[in-house]
Amino acid sequence: MSKQQKTIQKEVSLSGVGLHTGNLVKITFKPAPANHGFAFMRVDLEGSPIIQAKAEYVVNTQRGTTLEKNGVQILTSEHVLAAAVGLDIDNLLIEIDAAEPPIMDGSSRFFLEALEEGGIEEQDAEIKEYVVKEVISYKDELTGSEIILMPADEYQITTMVDFGTMILGTQNATLDTVSDFKKEIANARTFSFLHEIEMLLENDLIKGGDLNNAIVYVDRELSKKTMEKLKTAFNKDEIAVSPNGILDNLTLHWANEAARHKLLDVIGDLALTGIRIKGKVIANKPGHLVNTQFAKKLAKIIKAENRNKVPTYDLNVAPLMDIHQIMEVLPHRPPFLLIDRILELSATHVVGMKNVTMNEPYFQGHFPGAPVMPGVLQVEAMAQCGGILVLSTVPDPENYLTYFMKMDNVKFKQKVLPGDTLTFKCELISPIRRGICHMQAYGYANGKIVAEAELMAQIAKK
Repeated sequence: MSKQQKTIQKEVSLSGVGLHTGNLVKITFKPAPANHGFAFMRVDLEGSPIIQAKAEYVVNTQRGTTLEKNGVQILTSEHVLAAAVGLDIDNLLIEIDAAEPPIMDGSSRFFLEALEEGGIEEQDAEIKEYVVKEVISYKDELTGSEIILMPADEYQITTMVDFGTMILGTQNATLDTVSDFKKEIANARTFSFLHEIEMLLENDLIKGGDLNNAIVYVDRELSKKTMEKLKTAFNKDEIAVSPNGILDNLTLHWANEAARHKLLDVIGDLALTGIRIKGKVIANKPGHLVNTQFAKKLAKIIKAENRNKVPTYDLNVAPLMDIHQIMEVLPHRPPFLLIDRILELSATHVVGMKNVTMNEPYFQGHFPGAPVMPGVLQVEAMAQCGGILVLSTVPDPENYLTYFMKMDNVKFKQKVLPGDTLTFKCELISPIRRGICHMQAYGYANGKIVAEAELMAQIAKK
């Protein structure tokens, strides 16, 4: 059985402070329709602008992953997104009344618990999943950070981190199945080194932190001046360093909690690809920069594969329109009628078919001894498909002719030979107005895309 997409049953909210602003923030999770994906809505701004959780909107990775669209930002998106992925949720609207979600305890735990409170429900749509078929990698040559994605039976992640300090050293963490996220990863809290905390305090960039939402590793001697600053920042009377090198007496959930949190970040950042992943991620020294650069690369690969993905049609099923019905609509006649069947037709798209045989008259001269269907005739065949689409909008198509207005981005990718079965799919780029049809067209044969073009045509009365 195919898996169904999921969302939550009811909206649910929680509040807390933003790590960098220190302001109280309310975040509300709301159900979203199938194929919606993840999106943030800034309800504190006029018009409640929406920012889709997509890699293309990443603008900063200095202290978390920041998204920006049309000047509107969402900071530290990764912990929230990781919680949704960890619960196998596909569609979610995340309302927030500030630029950053509340930091809570620095993990995904509270977001995950809120989503569970909202209830998970299946939707009437199959999941969208990218199945990894070959190794994909990205490396930051400057830092040595690298992410590799390889085929696997399910989504798995391994993080390998080397912090170059005696206090933390080298750590690894692995998630073998997403169903273990709640137990193994969700509680892993964010962390920082003392020198980073000092820098943030100097620049007034950490107003919502306390010793309950960030693990602070003391990687150098703690001066009295720094001690006093930390007391003030964290609202503590006393601050100490525990024997394991952690500020104050905060207890680690796991010895490798830092590596687990890095794994949590990888999951949240790769959620920006906008699709489930079926494959194994190996992340060496991951960080938000390399995570999101890899997410951008993967999103482009997925987009290109989807664009070139060849649809399949059952040619044994009775066509929507046979050649006689096509001739009742189109004015074209042999040898210039280049469509044999119409397989699908809606208000926004049409699918047609042509059987290419050696009897085509153009094969006599194109080329003798090496017959190849001319590319211009492939474009004409796609245009005739589009003619069916636009003529279906008028009550008397027999009284109209279709004229080309423009063709752009025409590409021929494979030869079309006698014996091939060509299928064409044309989709509207914009609504039909005044008889003008603007469409994206593709031609397929032998399981491959053979031609594509952006076409514009107009119908006019005879």
